[in-house]
Amino acid sequence: MKRKKKKVNLTHLVFIAPHMIIFIVFIVIPIFFGIYVSFTKWDLIGTPQWVGLDNYKEILFNTKSTFNRQFFDGLKNTVLFVIFNVPLCIVVPLAFALVLHIRPLGSKIYQSVLYLPTLFSITSVGLIWIQLLNRRFGLASVMGAKVQWAITMPYAWIALMIMTVWWTMGSNMVIYQAALGSVPKEEYEAAEMDGAGWFTKLVKITIPSIRFQLLYTLVITIAGSFNVYGQPTIMTRVDLGAGPKINVLVQYIRSIAFGSGQSAAGIASAMAVILGLFITIVSIIQFKMIRSED
Repeated sequence: MKRKKKKVNLTHLVFIAPHMIIFIVFIVIPIFFGIYVSFTKWDLIGTPQWVGLDNYKEILFNTKSTFNRQFFDGLKNTVLFVIFNVPLCIVVPLAFALVLHIRPLGSKIYQSVLYLPTLFSITSVGLIWIQLLNRRFGLASVMGAKVQWAITMPYAWIALMIMTVWWTMGSNMVIYQAALGSVPKEEYEAAEMDGAGWFTKLVKITIPSIRFQLLYTLVITIAGSFNVYGQPTIMTRVDLGAGPKINVLVQYIRSIAFGSGQSAAGIASAMAVILGLFITIVSIIQFKMIRSED
């Protein structure tokens, strides 16, 4: 007897196709095209000219080049932002999640208020904090600030960190709240019977129980911090005609490719590729940490 051929059901492809098309057109193709452009000399108008590794040599090893100075200045500021921002964006949301987990009076209102900033655009957030830190009529004037925090070092870094944490902490806080809700109450009760204090319970029970959520938020927070652009661009700009006081790598990439004057898209793409490789390596290390903890 002949075996009946199984019918292949392709219905699922109808639902997947739109998302795959968008992913390929706006993510995969630009990535590969950007890698190609990084090996060329291109001004966004003419035909790209293949130059091999010259762009990478110019950025990494030619100390007399402006692009070399911009790359390392942007990388330094980006790494500083990651070092300052990531611990705050982990610890502060966790602290609020722990407080809200106790369910104080009005906890739902506090949760909504703390989560609300994540719904705002970076432009709105930047404008809000520029006004708050205005030394003439903002919150800074009430505190007796003598300088403009947003454009004066080192206060610009402090203002940038406060604004970023306020804007982004809601997402991590919600993740931690969900994780805390799954920790068995019996473990806390047993610890209390053994005389454990709140700090011991935090270190011995709470943190280990939500370690996967902590590692996950650590990965996405680091990746997002390396791609920082909007906060320093809006927050630390002196005026519309001047550049920001804190220049991160993505700002240099944009200005080199799309700023005034002749575009150097090949150089900008090479910087973007190096930044992408850096983020990829860091992410791989973190995912290996997650797997080793499993």
